[in-house]
Amino acid sequence: MKLATHIRPISYLKAHAAEIVRDLGAGGSSMVITQNGEAKAVLQDIHAYEQTQETMALLKILALGQQQLADGRVTPLKEAMAQVKSRRRTAR
Repeated sequence: MKLATHIRPISYLKAHAAEIVRDLGAGGSSMVITQNGEAKAVLQDIHAYEQTQETMALLKILALGQQQLADGRVTPLKEAMAQVKSRRRTAR
């Protein structure tokens, strides 16, 4: 997605807020809002926002797993299964 075509000053947002929200909700792409010529905010519809948040959560989980692997904080599958089976036997 090229944001360069979706950059608007804050004055445009103020004057066209309802239209912008309608367009975003209809599947429009994100919009960058500028103030004094500087990018200050990004507007996107709720579906795109939720999707972004889910993606970020998955990436954090992946990074955590990779860090645990690098730190050696892992248990081999056979050992983990033996631990689970042992807990099940003692719980009965």
